[in-house]
Amino acid sequence: MRFLRFFPLLLLPIACSNPKATRTQEPALASDTAAAEPLDTARAAKVTAQSDTLKVVRRRHPFSSPSVPDLFMLALRGPNLLSGEATFTITDAGGQVIFREVLTAADLEAALVYEMKGNTASQAEREAFVRRRMDEFFADKNFHRPALTAKDTYPGGSLDRTTWDDLQRRPDAIGFDYLVGKEDRRRIAWSPLKKQVIKLPSSGG
Repeated sequence: MRFLRFFPLLLLPIACSNPKATRTQEPALASDTAAAEPLDTARAAKVTAQSDTLKVVRRRHPFSSPSVPDLFMLALRGPNLLSGEATFTITDAGGQVIFREVLTAADLEAALVYEMKGNTASQAEREAFVRRRMDEFFADKNFHRPALTAKDTYPGGSLDRTTWDDLQRRPDAIGFDYLVGKEDRRRIAWSPLKKQVIKLPSSGG
């Protein structure tokens, strides 16, 4: 009987030495739970919009308003002139970006093939052509008033007839066209009816 009285006391050290009986939950180590490092928004980026900007062309011209000019801008960013991306934006007088399109450097360079005298062009010639294309991107010849003439016929497609007819009735509407690649000449205009930039039927280069 005396042995049974002291038996629970003998079990006490065993229980205290058992990790399963006394272990409390410890905070997990970062190496155990962190599958991927979260984005560090406080860390400076290796490449910024300023540091990798190669060339910027700006032009103010009436577009969304016949009397107040918008800001047309083409900014080429990237490691070099031949492998960057050119962002084409139009910003109205109130600071609202009303149009944005991203072009590749290849889109700007492609038409060089029509000016080459041989089968290949040097890197310097290719870079010079990209610079010239950017300088001429907002040339006067690319702006048209009216955006649609009476001779232009409705092409159907994604542009609805009501928007087309409204734009065609506006002699002060301004259109803008620009070349992408070798022969893709794109046309855009501001639609007062829709209050947004619309794409007009493309034409050859």
